[in-house]
Amino acid sequence: QVKLAESGGGLVQAGDSLSLSCAATGRSFSSYAMAWFRQAPGKEREFVASISVSGADTFYADFVKGRFTISRDNNKNTVFLQMNGLKPDDPAVYYCAAAVAYNDYAQTSSTYSAMDYWGAGTLVTVSS
Repeated sequence: QVKLAESGGGLVQAGDSLSLSCAATGRSFSSYAMAWFRQAPGKEREFVASISVSGADTFYADFVKGRFTISRDNNKNTVFLQMNGLKPDDPAVYYCAAAVAYNDYAQTSSTYSAMDYWGAGTLVTVSS
């Protein structure tokens, strides 16, 4: 089992950058593919980005390609989401999620149903 705790959310202006972190506690962080999802008020939770167990493979939702970067540090049991060029439609609660991995492909962990563990989320607000 793994427990996830996100941090780094806050209020920024459109065009600014923000870096989110997700610290994992428990066993075998390096056995989990990791992902970020987000949920805006009144909307369904949606996939943002995922990263494979080794970190060699990443996968992004089209609306964040070129703006967001997911990375992980298996020595520190942490996954990151660097968000650049934030837009007025990016505000949401951002959730970190972990999936037991059976391969080293990030796209495998890009759906809600694929994830096994979730953090409580961190709020990102963007002012225009």
